[in-house]
Amino acid sequence: MESRFQTGECSVSIYERVSVKKKGAYKMQEKRELRVAVLGAGIIAGSHLEAISATPGVTACAVADLDQAKVGELAERWGIKGFTDYREMLRNELPDIAVIALPHFLHKEASLAAIAHGAHLMLEKPMALSTAECDEIISAAEQAGIRVLVGHTQHYIAENIEARRWVRSGELGPLVMIQDNRHLSYFRDTRPSWFLDKALSGGGILANLGTHSIDKIQWLSDSAVSYVSASTSRHADRGNVEGSGMIYMRLQSGVSATIVQSGYPGEVRDETELIFAGGMLKLATGRSLWVSRGGPYEPLEVPQTATPFERQYAELAAAIRDGRETDCPPAYARGIIGVLEAVYRSAETGREQEVL
Repeated sequence: MESRFQTGECSVSIYERVSVKKKGAYKMQEKRELRVAVLGAGIIAGSHLEAISATPGVTACAVADLDQAKVGELAERWGIKGFTDYREMLRNELPDIAVIALPHFLHKEASLAAIAHGAHLMLEKPMALSTAECDEIISAAEQAGIRVLVGHTQHYIAENIEARRWVRSGELGPLVMIQDNRHLSYFRDTRPSWFLDKALSGGGILANLGTHSIDKIQWLSDSAVSYVSASTSRHADRGNVEGSGMIYMRLQSGVSATIVQSGYPGEVRDETELIFAGGMLKLATGRSLWVSRGGPYEPLEVPQTATPFERQYAELAAAIRDGRETDCPPAYARGIIGVLEAVYRSAETGREQEVL
């Protein structure tokens, strides 16, 4: 099974006229800013709108959400139009890019609606609730010539980019194994209830945060997951989703990896250790990167970049204008959902599962 991974490094190339394939045909697009509409006015919408305002070549035009108060607040702050019906917004605004920042169970429905109106997609992760739903989005986008960037932000964070450079450099020898640990209070009162309903969210801490870890491990190692063994627990007093999980993964490259996550009370932690034949890296994504060549860990200097969201918008804009695939395409994001499905099968059966 062949896999292809992208660098996540991007730059915006603006042309006077470029070919963009839409609805089965190529049309010439004049040089202009790409208009962006945001579907969903939750907390993450603010991060998207800030990134849009900071990224050359894109501009926000509208936001939609059932919550009129949230829509009004964002519309006033950013000087854009507000809607309580995203379908009406798509019809009226015909944006170049639609940001799908809605609950997981709405990703497929909203993505297909945006594609039907000719909008390219900035699609929050997880891509959809299942690989079958991912396939529907991929098929529709391919038929319409739509570019899709799925928001796996791990590819665009400075510390991760530097850690990947170290892996590829071979300076510490071959990569042997990866350990990823993440703990936080997942069942806090402020978490929306749909997160804790498996039919709406796709799962618990592993569906929400575990997909970040799966993505990080695959991207850092340049290798897809082949087999998984997993166990989960359910001890929370809210919802019907898992509150912890432990995953053992075998990658195509021969590297092994573990993910341990807990949403129960305890110390907040988000660390990844990469173990090589000649040393170790300790990665605290978004905070720091450390190296050991046989002794104590020493801090590494990490080149600073634009924010992850800004890098995502610059990359999507470049892919649209250049008529190419994005650096985090839907086929890759579908693979993450495939791993998650194997994780839940393993937890249910108690047996190792192949990633399909």
